[in-house]
Amino acid sequence: MAKIKYGIVGVGNMGSGHLRDYKEGRIPEMELVAVCDIKPDRLEWSREQLPALHCFENSSDLFKSGLIDAVIIATPHYDHPPMVIEALNCGIHVLCEKPAGVYTKAVREMNEVAEKSDKTFAIMYNQRTNCLYRKMREIVKSGEYGDIRRVNWIITDWFRTQSYYNSGGWRATWAGEGGGVLLNQCPHQLDLWQWICGMPAKVRSVCRQGKWHDIEVEDDVIIYVEYPNGATGTFITTTGDYPGTNRLEVTLDRAKLVCEDGKLRMFELDRNIDDVITGAQGGFDKPKGEWKEPELDGLNEQHVGVTNAFAAHILRGEPLVAEGVEGINGLTISNAAFLSSWYDGKEIVLPIDEDLYYEELKKRIATSRAKDNVVEQVQADMKSTF
Repeated sequence: MAKIKYGIVGVGNMGSGHLRDYKEGRIPEMELVAVCDIKPDRLEWSREQLPALHCFENSSDLFKSGLIDAVIIATPHYDHPPMVIEALNCGIHVLCEKPAGVYTKAVREMNEVAEKSDKTFAIMYNQRTNCLYRKMREIVKSGEYGDIRRVNWIITDWFRTQSYYNSGGWRATWAGEGGGVLLNQCPHQLDLWQWICGMPAKVRSVCRQGKWHDIEVEDDVIIYVEYPNGATGTFITTTGDYPGTNRLEVTLDRAKLVCEDGKLRMFELDRNIDDVITGAQGGFDKPKGEWKEPELDGLNEQHVGVTNAFAAHILRGEPLVAEGVEGINGLTISNAAFLSSWYDGKEIVLPIDEDLYYEELKKRIATSRAKDNVVEQVQADMKSTF
């Protein structure tokens, strides 16, 4: 069987996980032949794992080497758009780690290149493989239970210590990471939010910078959105709560979905809520209904599922888990949230003013400072936190 020869750029927490997936035989239609990292110790570790690997210190050299047909990009956020563009222009298929980038202006330029390319471009939205979220999307998109009325997601189980933030000079800085909990921990949830419920029309937010930690970016966020049909939503997240909560509620005209603790429940009503509001004779009348557990297929293939779908798309044209160009959607929400917070909670109407956002971001980059008290930590495998 012909295999796709691929490389990994960035052998840190996520990149090392991708290497282990290959080493454990979980990526059968691809052959890992090269890695790239600016840190010699990471290249040395890679060689210890797979002695036959070609190792590069510069991504351009890898892209031009002729060794690879595809690449996984697992570098810091700002690097994603330029590396994706360069790889595509070199005729290489690309699977990019989340987020798509830091600001939508750069991601839009990346998407324009991708749309003109005949190469596959995918993004590592591995949470889309989770049967819980796939079923929620299926139910919402079916229209069987009417339109969305309200969405609430409280995702506060991202607890982090100061030592976590001190593990890299670039971490939790505007110049190095481009944001905090929204850009680091929450890209998957922001993607799922819009994937299941659609894009909002308006955004307001409060993003508290360094509320719980000695960092210059946000570690406590409340986002309020309005949808085109008048529905509303909230998204609450932080790295300063313990124990945290991960609860997603979607209220429809004739049902309520609740995803929490690895379970999906649905309260199915016998009629639309509005029919009861307008037609009931008693002031305290309520629609009848019952809790149900939607049938799931149990599959949750995560990173391996995304990577294998990437290979199958290249080889046989099978569907991707997430098209790379879709990465701009969740990022648009976080950019709008930042912009709203920077302007004292001003309502931001989508699409955002991308030039304005970039100018405001550059102001923060200009005063950003890398940490000087860095104590690097090696994580066994960060994938379990996503």
